Amino acid sequence: MGGRWKLPILTRLSDGKKRFGELRRIIPNITERMLTLQLREMERDGLLIRTVYHEVPPRVDYELTPLSSALIPICLQLDDWGAKHKDVHLWISSGLIP
Repeated sequence: MGGRWKLPILTRLSDGKKRFGELRRIIPNITERMLTLQLREMERDGLLIRTVYHEVPPRVDYELTPLSSALIPICLQLDDWGAKHKDVHLWISSGLIP
């Protein structure tokens, strides 16, 4: 579960399946390469189900597994905590708080 992007990916998938392009649009500042790498890692770790539809053009959906679904309440709490305390982090990283 390490990394900057896995928590945002999980929380965005908490309300249902998403396609790659949808995830790219709703997760600001993530590059296509990084999203691809993170999705592959999460699939490998059993956190995502990747469904490929053999049609033209090809379509791929991503959804949570039962394992990652159980993490969603914790992820949402962490996300809320981060949003509430982001100003403190900025103060610390700028050197204004010793």
